[in-house]
Amino acid sequence: MMLRNCKIVFAIALLSSGAVFAQEPLDGAYTKTTTKEKEPIPYDYIREADVFWAKRIWRMIDVREKMNLPFKYPQLPLIQIIHTAAKNGELTVYDNNVIDADQFKQVLSIDDVKKMGAKTDTVMQINPVTLEEETSIQKTELTWDKIVKYRIKEDWIFDQETSTMIVRIIGIAPVMEDFDASGNYRGDMTMYWIYYPDLRPILAKYEVFNPKNDAVRMSWEDIFEFRTFESYIYKESNVYDRNVQEYATGMDALIEADKIKDELFIKEHDLWNY
Repeated sequence: MMLRNCKIVFAIALLSSGAVFAQEPLDGAYTKTTTKEKEPIPYDYIREADVFWAKRIWRMIDVREKMNLPFKYPQLPLIQIIHTAAKNGELTVYDNNVIDADQFKQVLSIDDVKKMGAKTDTVMQINPVTLEEETSIQKTELTWDKIVKYRIKEDWIFDQETSTMIVRIIGIAPVMEDFDASGNYRGDMTMYWIYYPDLRPILAKYEVFNPKNDAVRMSWEDIFEFRTFESYIYKESNVYDRNVQEYATGMDALIEADKIKDELFIKEHDLWNY
């Protein structure tokens, strides 16, 4: 009560002093609150006894595909949302450099997350005053344009109670381009894995740019749940636990990925009872 009275007295003193407080202008014709207050829709409970058929699938989302351009939205790309939450401790991420990394076994520390993508290089440069060659240490932080892909781990389930095919994303992992000290491309590197249900509440509060209508924007959680992205399959659950690229290359790998996708469609069609 005493603290409340002190606040009231302080406010009255400020008003009586004639202090002017500038109100930040509204950037728009109306206040947008729908997305900021949005919460993800809870998943329906699935009983094990109702699972008639299931298949685990791994996908790759390439942000350079035309349909996936919102992933590279320069003002707020998806990786900035994810990585900022991970650095602030709002999101738990899992080390990719362990066996079965996509099973979320080893938690990555916040310090390791902050170091992700950051590099320290030693370069030689001429001192403009002494004109002598000196050693300089340059630090570079992670830039969002290096993240070019996302791995998706998901389960396809046919629920015989509702006679529906359900797709549940289990995990997601950002993939960045890796370069050596000379700037030569060395390949793609998976940063870390994220348990997708933990990420849903965060994604639900961020809009995705809609090039056709600024008044109607989906959240990032909607993008994944409604599956409005382009991807290709790089692995399905199999007895050898192999990726498609381990037994097919080039065009054969693309054909194999399309074959798996067609099998999922046919399975869904065949499971319906007419």
